[in-house]
Amino acid sequence: MSLDGHPERRFLILHGLDNHRPRDHWQWWLTEALRRRGEQVLYPQFPDADRPQLGRWLELLAAEYAQLGDGQRVVVCHSLACALWFQASMQHTLDRRADRVLLVAPPGPSFLAQPPTAAFYDPGWTGNVLRTSSHAPIRLVASDNDRFCPEGPAEIVYARSLGFDAETMPGAGHLTPADGFGPWPEVLRWCTDEASTFTSNIVRLQPDTNASSTW
Repeated sequence: MSLDGHPERRFLILHGLDNHRPRDHWQWWLTEALRRRGEQVLYPQFPDADRPQLGRWLELLAAEYAQLGDGQRVVVCHSLACALWFQASMQHTLDRRADRVLLVAPPGPSFLAQPPTAAFYDPGWTGNVLRTSSHAPIRLVASDNDRFCPEGPAEIVYARSLGFDAETMPGAGHLTPADGFGPWPEVLRWCTDEASTFTSNIVRLQPDTNASSTW
């Protein structure tokens, strides 16, 4: 049981391309913040993060996801992990639905279709497939100036066509440390309260050109 009294809740945090879990990334910060609250969190390192292989990533995802147990399962995906979650849903890799899923900054189709991520891309993304992967409505949070989504805000590219709950964060880039996202209180609040929002009272670091630019 977590410190806030929530029974059997576990979190799975999934990173993206070129990400070797740097300490300045918001996902590292989120993992530590949740653990300090007594939550159980898995934050695996995917193999060959610079040259990802879909089969190996799906295999690790399935193993880590199964370790979340029989209680509430909460999944937080960033960037390429959003495409990985779709592939896992489409290929029936998951042993059962998650309770809640958050997709952060999914790359645009034109970027995903290029090497080394082409195997993760499927032009037939459908809301029905993704909706079956979560009991609660999937949440999507992205920026209006994401360099990895040149088609425009992910809210328009993905969320509206797929029927997700979505929020656009103005000027937030790809939501990496280089964009000012180390500590990110809004994502922590969502983890403990699914009704919380991301677009109001945003707390951000000043962008640091020396910070990690990993997905």
